[in-house]
Amino acid sequence: MNFESENASGHMVSIDVDVQDGGSGAGYRPKSLMLTALAGCSGIDVVSLFQKMKVPVRAFEIDIDARLTEEHPKYYDQVKVVYHFYGDQLDEKKLERCVELSVTKYCGVMEMFRRFSEVSTSCVFHHES
Repeated sequence: MNFESENASGHMVSIDVDVQDGGSGAGYRPKSLMLTALAGCSGIDVVSLFQKMKVPVRAFEIDIDARLTEEHPKYYDQVKVVYHFYGDQLDEKKLERCVELSVTKYCGVMEMFRRFSEVSTSCVFHHES
């Protein structure tokens, strides 16, 4: 039940299921890997944009909360993406624009999710002094 996937660059990722489902629990679950792809795709966009806009950010995180349907085939029908920005000079308007551009223009994974899921996004600003 454990699979290794290698991309064109030679990077490997392990895919597995829980022990109770016959796996060893030694890798990403296929559905959670989809959420990882969503966070990674949008995160790369947002970082690239705030760097281009020269917006200082000390740290940046994305939290995703997703709900699976109860019937098979189970899929994510609701996904909430929360962007967390940390810093002492956060320009909230510019950072919200970075997220908006990722969500509406650049992130292909986000667009794929919108084809089968209700996706909502929000920003949280952690101002440090």
